[in-house]
Amino acid sequence: MKSQNELGRYLAVRRSRVTPRSAGITALDRRRVPGLRREEVADLAGVSAVYYTRLEQGRARNPSDAVLDALARVLLLDPTERAHLHDLAHRGRDGRTAHRTAPPGGERGTDENGEHGAGAGGAGTRDGLKRLLAAVGAVPAYVLGPAMDVLDANGLARSLLAHPGSEAPARWNLALQVFLDPAARRMYPRWEEVARQTVGFLRLSGGRRPQDPRLAEVVARLSGRSEEFRSMWSEQEVRDKTFGMKRFRHPVVGELDLAYETLALPGDEGCHLVVFTAPDPRADAALRLLGSWTAADPVGTNGTVGTVGTVGTNGPEERTQRHRVPPGTVDERVRPVGSVGSAGSAGSVGSSVVAERG
Repeated sequence: MKSQNELGRYLAVRRSRVTPRSAGITALDRRRVPGLRREEVADLAGVSAVYYTRLEQGRARNPSDAVLDALARVLLLDPTERAHLHDLAHRGRDGRTAHRTAPPGGERGTDENGEHGAGAGGAGTRDGLKRLLAAVGAVPAYVLGPAMDVLDANGLARSLLAHPGSEAPARWNLALQVFLDPAARRMYPRWEEVARQTVGFLRLSGGRRPQDPRLAEVVARLSGRSEEFRSMWSEQEVRDKTFGMKRFRHPVVGELDLAYETLALPGDEGCHLVVFTAPDPRADAALRLLGSWTAADPVGTNGTVGTVGTVGTNGPEERTQRHRVPPGTVDERVRPVGSVGSAGSAGSVGSSVVAERG
């Protein structure tokens, strides 16, 4: 990740979003630019205008925590944004953001029994996490790396996200899927909300891991291929992935809202366990149906996902068969009629863009 004056850019963008009125300032003259002036931020934070200007220009180093907290107060930052401000300011000054990243496919942490950790570089998940994912098979669950690589997932999560199945997905990246796979806009009815959360999480993760080559690779690829990503990235928004609701549109069970909880994995730096649950009877019935369908036609058979239609096919030729199936039962007519993610399937989830081939 490029780290040159990230702090200054972040301060400037956040300053432009604070109106004089929200800061308690009476504006008597017309302003050429939105937001607060540098001297106004400096005065409200209790620092000199010269020092604050040097901060934005990247010519002042190592601001104290007290100064950062004062700036966060003036810029109306929430707790996540405040933490990101500290991460940017402390890059290289202490160990909080000076993360060491394992080489690709290489070193991972081990516990007292010699078991490997999840590995932020996408090296796989330890056996204990695989057992945990299998144990919670009644709900979708997956392990997410700091660059939004899915390091492992249970069968229900793969079916929900319509990813081509494999024992250990290689470079299945949710950020690339959201922005570069046309089918993602069908999968997520509230696509823009999902996209902004994705960008916010990547930026927050980048503040914590400025030297992570995988993060740099994902951001560079998205910046080069998606104008929408570039626009959202320039807004300097940060969002943590903690808990919330997400709406899906699935070719088998239709639209459903699921609640998610994200748990940081101790001993696996930067990795999280993401678990979806059903917040209402309709979503619960949909997950039961999806689970029954997954068990009858497992994800990954012959390289296909057992959908009743190709997710993201071209226009009116989409062959999605819809049948009324009682919750908890399997309709024998539901069988794959299109490979999701196969080579050459236009707009399919898990296409060459998402699988990062080429």
